[in-house]
Amino acid sequence: MKYIHHFFVILLVLFVFPACDVFEYHPYVSKIDGKTGINDANAALLEAAGLKPPFKFAFITDTQGSLDETRQAIDRIRRRGDIDFIVHGGDMADFGLVKEFVWSRDILEEARMPYVVVIGNHDCLANGEETFDYIFGSQNYSFNVGPVHFLCLNTVALEYDYSRPVPDLEFIENDALTVPDSITHSVVVMHSRPYDEQFNNNVAKPFDYYIRMLPGMRDDDDRRVDGTFARGFCINGHNHQNAVTDIFKNGVLYYQCPNMGKRTFFVFTITDNGYEYEEVAF
Repeated sequence: MKYIHHFFVILLVLFVFPACDVFEYHPYVSKIDGKTGINDANAALLEAAGLKPPFKFAFITDTQGSLDETRQAIDRIRRRGDIDFIVHGGDMADFGLVKEFVWSRDILEEARMPYVVVIGNHDCLANGEETFDYIFGSQNYSFNVGPVHFLCLNTVALEYDYSRPVPDLEFIENDALTVPDSITHSVVVMHSRPYDEQFNNNVAKPFDYYIRMLPGMRDDDDRRVDGTFARGFCINGHNHQNAVTDIFKNGVLYYQCPNMGKRTFFVFTITDNGYEYEEVAF
C-alpha cells in the first residue's frame, strides 16, 4: 500500500506543479543573471562623468504592468540624444517577483545610459525587498552630478508597519551635513511623498525640515518670482497622476509623475541658476 500511496503523491505533485517556474526563489538561493548593485555602480559613474550644466535627466515611475510602454519610453529617451541619465521612481514590480525586477532592469539597460532606482510599495511585496536590494542595492543613497546633489530615499513606511525609520531622518540629516560646498542644486527622489497613505505622516514636517537643509532648498537661496525655490525640488510617483505641488507652502515643489501606463515621463534640465521641467507624452 505504501507504494500506491507514494505513486499518488507523485502524481499530485506533477499535477499541481507542472513546471518549475511556478516557484519564485529567494535571490540569495538562486543566482540572478545580469547586473547587480546597480544604484551604487551607476551613481559612481555619474559622479565621475564630469557633467556640467546644462544637462538633462528623465524621470519615469510606476512601470509595473506596463513593460511595452516602458520599452517605448526608454526607446524615446535614448533616441532623443539629449538626455544624460534616467531616474526611476519605484514600483518596477507589481507583485515583488524576481522576474519582474529582471524584466524591468533589462529594459532600462536598453537605454544605454546610467540609471538609478528608488524602491516603491509594490516592490516590497513577497520577497521583493530582498530582490531589489540584490539587483539595485542601496535603498537610501545620494550622489552628486556636477553642482547637483541627488538624495534618493525609501519613503514607503506603510510596507514596514512603521517598524523601522522610513523615511530615515537620521540618514537625511547626516547626508545634508556632508554635502560639498561646491553643490548649489538638490533633487530629492522618492516613491511616496508626504501626506500619501504610504508615507509616515507623523514625521512629514520633520522630513520637510531636514530636506530643506540641502543646497537649493534653503531660505537664503535664490527663489523664483512665485516664491518657489529655483535650484531645489522633489520628484515622486505612486499616485498615478500628474501634479506639481508646494505641499508645505514653503517653496519646495514636488513633481509627481504619472504611471507609465499613461505613457508619460518627465525631463528636467539643470541649468547654472535653476532648472526647467518638461512633460513628455508618447
